Amino acid sequence: MPQFHIDRRTALGFGALICAAPLASSAARLTGAGMVWAPDTAAYPLATDLRAGYVFFTPNEAQFIESACARLIPADATGPGAVEAGVPLFLDRQLAGEYGKGTRWYMQGPFGQSTGTQGYQSRFPPAGLYRAAIKAIGDYLGRSGGQPFHKRSAADQDAFLKDLEAGKVDLGPDVHAKSYFGLLLQNVLEGYFSDPIYGGNRGMGAWRMIGFSGARYDQRPYVLAYGKPYPLPPVGIGGRPAWSAKG
Repeated sequence: MPQFHIDRRTALGFGALICAAPLASSAARLTGAGMVWAPDTAAYPLATDLRAGYVFFTPNEAQFIESACARLIPADATGPGAVEAGVPLFLDRQLAGEYGKGTRWYMQGPFGQSTGTQGYQSRFPPAGLYRAAIKAIGDYLGRSGGQPFHKRSAADQDAFLKDLEAGKVDLGPDVHAKSYFGLLLQNVLEGYFSDPIYGGNRGMGAWRMIGFSGARYDQRPYVLAYGKPYPLPPVGIGGRPAWSAKG
């Protein structure tokens, strides 16, 4: 049997890591809004109530979000656009909830500009970053003497979004344009292809477009059906009305 030798410095290093682990965990919990989980409980999703309209975005913010969503995923003959799929309301509810608050995130500094491997680096949680970024974008466009984003032509909107993506827009010291664009695009895609229970992918239009079956539990009859289109309509987490007792 091979023999392993651990010197005193290595042993002390392991001990320091073991002792520090509970402290790091406690510090991470303290940065959020209290305990985010409890034993013996289930965090099952609840259907998003969209009847109240926007609950996070102000009217001015909603104008920017709707216009940006329309350009990031425009409607065409292939499938619905982001606006038609309800993505703005998906974003609104996510930012109004735990995701927007960064409840499950470690949000203590130091903060710096990510090189692409450090992940989220803003001192704002997502809701704060959206709010600061949309205001900074409005101020930037106002200083240049142009129209607000939602009043610009589609070509001008596309050009501005490309500048955001490339980091060519100076939004001030608190908002990194390229990072915000990356978060916005990621969230738009999440809303577009999410389960409809969260408010996006209205009518499962995005799933129908790509032939995704959704949350159907048994796919065995179709696993080996190579080259054949999937014959059944998609199903969300909430099931179909016809399956319920009332249906």
